Amino acid sequence: MFFKPRFVHVLTGALVSLSLAAPAKVFSTRDAVLTAFFPGAEIMRETVYLEPDQRKRIEQLAGTALSGDILYRYRAEVDGVVQGVAFMDAHRVRTLPETLMVALVPGGTVKGLRVMVFNEPQEYLCPKKWYQQFIGRKLDGDLALKKGIDGMTGATLTARATTQCVRRVLAIDHVLSLAK
Repeated sequence: MFFKPRFVHVLTGALVSLSLAAPAKVFSTRDAVLTAFFPGAEIMRETVYLEPDQRKRIEQLAGTALSGDILYRYRAEVDGVVQGVAFMDAHRVRTLPETLMVALVPGGTVKGLRVMVFNEPQEYLCPKKWYQQFIGRKLDGDLALKKGIDGMTGATLTARATTQCVRRVLAIDHVLSLAK
């Protein structure tokens, strides 16, 4: 009799813990998103090694830190003509990571962005329509929450992380285009 109530408490605690741990939600693969952004294009993955001055400039422009000095850029071409580039960005939202892909057209304008992986509870994810406000944006002072980007009640940290991600990608593209 002594072990039975204790076992019930341990079992209940374990079940509650399992129910609170939200599994990561994988929305799409890299190749599927690249094909959707750049249909019919040949996609080439390029490894970019940032110089210290490039990293510093990117962080200044973006207003947020980079996670490393090695980046992967996906360049889309049709018949040798660049259609755009895309970058995947993994970052922390609240306590868990998410991965976004941001596609740009030549000239540094957002073509689109997609949530690839979201590890936070799903109620913290912004609706698809909210992400559309980034399309056509360039890196400027209006690309900020409460300026040109609307916030999202209930997903404030996701909105902040997404806005910082888009700023980082645009800053990376800008600095790398200057290096050509």
